[in-house]
Amino acid sequence: MDPRDEQEFAAYFAAKRDSVRRTAYMLCGDWHRADDLAQTAFVALHRRWRKVRDREALDAYVRKTLVRAAIDESRRPWRRERQTEDGSDLPEPSAPGASATTDPLGDRVATREDLLAGLRQVPSRQRAVLVLRYFDGLDVSGVAGVLGCSEGNVKSQTARGLAALRKALGTEVDAHG
Repeated sequence: MDPRDEQEFAAYFAAKRDSVRRTAYMLCGDWHRADDLAQTAFVALHRRWRKVRDREALDAYVRKTLVRAAIDESRRPWRRERQTEDGSDLPEPSAPGASATTDPLGDRVATREDLLAGLRQVPSRQRAVLVLRYFDGLDVSGVAGVLGCSEGNVKSQTARGLAALRKALGTEVDAHG
C-alpha cells in the first residue's frame, strides 16, 4: 500500500476502532474475544483497502466481516463452554449485605450484566441479528445485507432471538426502546 492509502486506513481505523470493538463485545460478551474479532475485521479491510472503490461502504464491509467472524468463531469446538460435574469451579456467591439496589448505578450495571449474560445464551446467528438491529440500529434490510440473507430470515431470527433472550432473562424484553 502506498503512504496515502496507509494514512487513509489509519484515519478510518482511529475513527471506527471503538465502535467496532463495542459491537464485537455485544456479539461475543468477552472483551478479549471482542478485540480479536475487531482485529480480524480490520485486518480483512486492510488487505482489501486498495480494491475498495466505494469508501461509503467501508462501515458495511467491516460490520459484515465482524459478524461473520463472530459466527464462525462460535462454531469452533474449542470455544464451546463445558459444564463442570461439581460446582467447584463456580464463583462464590455475593456477600449477603451487598445489594445493588441501594445504588442506581449498580442497578444499571446489574441490568447490563444480566443482558450480556442473556445474550451469551442466545445462538450466535440470532445474537448477531439482535445486536445489529437493537444495538447498531440497522433496519431489517440492513441486517439482511450484512448477514447475506433474506429480510424474512432476519424477521424470524429476530423473533426467535428475542424469545431466547426472554427465556434466558426470565423477564419481559422491551424490543422497542
